[in-house]
Amino acid sequence: MPLQILISLILPGLCSAAISCYGDHGQPVDWFIVYKLPRLDHTPETGVTYMYQDSNSGGWAHGAALMNSTESAVGRTLSQLYQSSKSKNVAYVLYNDQPPVNGSNAIRGHTKGVVLLDKKQGFWLVHSTPHFPPPSSQKYDWPLNAFQNGQSFICVTYPYAQFIEIGTQLMYNTITPYDSSIPSTFSDDLPDLTSAAMKKKVTKSPWNRQVTLTSAGGKQFTSFAKDGRFGDDLYSGWVSEVLKSDLYVQFWLNSRGILLSNCSLTYHTYDVAAISFGSSVSYSSHKDHSKWCVTSSDSPGWACIGDMNRDLEEMQRGGGTLCSSDPRIWKSFKTLVSKYSECLKNV
Repeated sequence: MPLQILISLILPGLCSAAISCYGDHGQPVDWFIVYKLPRLDHTPETGVTYMYQDSNSGGWAHGAALMNSTESAVGRTLSQLYQSSKSKNVAYVLYNDQPPVNGSNAIRGHTKGVVLLDKKQGFWLVHSTPHFPPPSSQKYDWPLNAFQNGQSFICVTYPYAQFIEIGTQLMYNTITPYDSSIPSTFSDDLPDLTSAAMKKKVTKSPWNRQVTLTSAGGKQFTSFAKDGRFGDDLYSGWVSEVLKSDLYVQFWLNSRGILLSNCSLTYHTYDVAAISFGSSVSYSSHKDHSKWCVTSSDSPGWACIGDMNRDLEEMQRGGGTLCSSDPRIWKSFKTLVSKYSECLKNV
């Protein structure tokens, strides 16, 4: 068969492929988690290496590429945005309280993520990286400011109908969108996603919302989203009580007004102080900008990846976290906690 005819038969199938998270090996996946490691030495690759897991990896595996490459899981996934952003058959919202353009926003939610979907399905990528990703008019790249510290990512592929709920969660999060396109064929179905992209927010209590999201592959995740008017710490003030377990929380320890480990409530919340991926990769949480928590209890064990810190300022800001009770995910995060801060008396 002539090459031109062969290409003409293959391309329509590629162009019509449903939007999805893409894994490290170039295949669509139901979900993945990426943990970008901090700069630990002075080799050329340091600061852009990462650990990876999905349903087939059996826990953490070394990333197959580098974070600044389109061959990485994050790069492959976001490449769909840059290839299809001008299409009327997709909708997308890029949001970040520290966007790559136009400065930062310290009033709206402390939130970072990307939503991209077509009429069949799409992905919601939640991450912790400032100034990332570039707008849809550019191309995939890794910001210079993000080499130094650890960062976290969770991507889940959802069927179209789930973006009704995701749009509402983003309203509670009071996201700071910096690039979006929601054609009318999407906005009629997804009014809250459209409103979130226009910087609208919820107008009445309750100021927090918990919802179960089901992936395209049938896996359940629990999304926690709060408006700033919730007025409390996401973790000690809400997530630990819902999950009924003590929590170990990894967040940016270098911010002002960080909240100390808290043992005053039924379930305790401990600040992670050091992280270890085994003897070869171990470091202080002061080098890590990722946002995640893991329960101490394994019945069931929960792990959550999101975009919020534990500090006084963020008690008054929107944000959230996405949780899974998958025992493999729980174990993979629980083993990372090599040191945590004990509670002071009466705290």
